[in-house]
Amino acid sequence: MITMKDFIPEQDPLLRKEVEPVTFPLSEELRERALEMRQFLIDSQTPELAEKYQLRPGVGVAGPQIGLDQQIFAIYLVEYDEDGQVVDTIIDQIFINPKIKSHSVQEAALKEGEGCLSVPREVPGLVPRAKRVTLTYQDLDGNSHEIKLRNYEAIVVQHEYDHLKGILFYDHINPDQPWKADPDLELL
Repeated sequence: MITMKDFIPEQDPLLRKEVEPVTFPLSEELRERALEMRQFLIDSQTPELAEKYQLRPGVGVAGPQIGLDQQIFAIYLVEYDEDGQVVDTIIDQIFINPKIKSHSVQEAALKEGEGCLSVPREVPGLVPRAKRVTLTYQDLDGNSHEIKLRNYEAIVVQHEYDHLKGILFYDHINPDQPWKADPDLELL
């Protein structure tokens, strides 16, 4: 089980490194670790488990965040009802060797800013990202896929993709005017 103690510190050089592609077939160890990444996200969004294990809630986790020098990330993005039951699965996927095939010129940002499981502190500011992306990736069995995402889903994927390139979300924040939005930046 992955817990917060498995996340490497923000200052670790691995978080600033472009990581290696995954080769197939996957080792049993990497397959198991990938499934643990997904399970961490589910557990972190389950209030009882998050409290019991002191998990910060997250919708995505990338390999470098837990010490894997490989191009892999998991996203678990679902919609809950008022009772905490899943009513819609938006993204529930492990992405291996992802590549952004194309992206929109128009940018969007979360109006409250972004956070990161690897950054256990508030970093205020807007994080401009492409409003739409087309991503190619492989699944656990090596099958190739293409997915088109927009708005929040596109932002989440770009956040995790950045981890594979050694980029942290606050690298995109304007240091002089963190909350300044260009007129064409859509706030979500």
